[in-house]
Amino acid sequence: MRRLQTIASVAALTLTAGLAGVPQAEAAGRHRTLADGLLSPLSLAVDTDGTTYFTQNFAGMLAKVRRGKAPKVLYRAANGNEVGGVSAHNGRVVFTETASDPQGNPADSWVKVLTRRGKARTLAHVRAYENKKNPDARVLYGARGISGECASQWPVEQAGPAVHQGLKDSHPYATWQSGRTVYVADAAMNAILAVRKHRIRTVAVLPPAAVKITAELAAGAGIPACAVGLTYYSEPVPTDVEKAPNGSLYVTTEGGGLGEMMPLGALYRIRGKKAHQVVGSLFGPVGLAINGRGDAFVSQLFGGMISKVKHGTHRARTFAKVNMPGALDWRGRLYATTDVLVGAGDPSAPPAAPGGKVVRYRR
Repeated sequence: MRRLQTIASVAALTLTAGLAGVPQAEAAGRHRTLADGLLSPLSLAVDTDGTTYFTQNFAGMLAKVRRGKAPKVLYRAANGNEVGGVSAHNGRVVFTETASDPQGNPADSWVKVLTRRGKARTLAHVRAYENKKNPDARVLYGARGISGECASQWPVEQAGPAVHQGLKDSHPYATWQSGRTVYVADAAMNAILAVRKHRIRTVAVLPPAAVKITAELAAGAGIPACAVGLTYYSEPVPTDVEKAPNGSLYVTTEGGGLGEMMPLGALYRIRGKKAHQVVGSLFGPVGLAINGRGDAFVSQLFGGMISKVKHGTHRARTFAKVNMPGALDWRGRLYATTDVLVGAGDPSAPPAAPGGKVVRYRR
């Protein structure tokens, strides 16, 4: 998956276009801002003592903020590496680090733990595992069944290959700690991993997001007319992972490149190695939190809202309308990052100062 900086321009176009059919919001919960002026705060975790950890992904920084205190930077990555995927449990802080090539594509990746002395220690070399195992290698993405003649007209430079199997690519985007096991949502690997004692295993490969190629979609994306009527299978791109109080593992998926233009995201529950959809038609879900009752909160980055899925239901209702919501966590109440791409280098908008925030809702 491309480095997520590329979503900034898409987000601007999406949000200015407006949304049709947005569910009616519940009374929006008031919130308190804990930190602001942040550059791409795409990851967030709240520890058992109330300490809030957050990343500024594109700046390569991990920081914390405590009640009544100013934010404090804990770790800075070298060589322009991206830092994200933070999780915290009883003082153990885990995060991800991704190195990119000159074109901005993920080239190497790790899961790391922050020591008490503020140093980062590697728990797992994620890209090495991907290079060896490539969990989605047998999955066929793209316009399945397309003819060779039609595929020759496909806009590969803009839309990627007409069809391809899972590539060797890794971009760990989120982590969740359960005991000594760290679960990892890898957005480029299209898989959920479990790391324990420096060993990695694949928990599940997420299913592709399927969308019918209509004449309107083809015209908008530069897809040849000969592909109209085919189904395009987009990479799922898992963005967050969390365990519910009953032990079930939940995952959000964004839906790949097409998922940045239309609501192809979903919330899944994993049983064994199979993923079962709970809610679909989400627009850029990138954050997930689950409260003590098992209710799920999902941020829709391109939908401009935080949604709530009550335990046992299959419907997402709007919890709050928010500009560019990103990461979520629950610790007695909902914590979120908002305005996550403000000032993050959107080429279609005037230059802006970083405007990301960490907020805590009052209910």
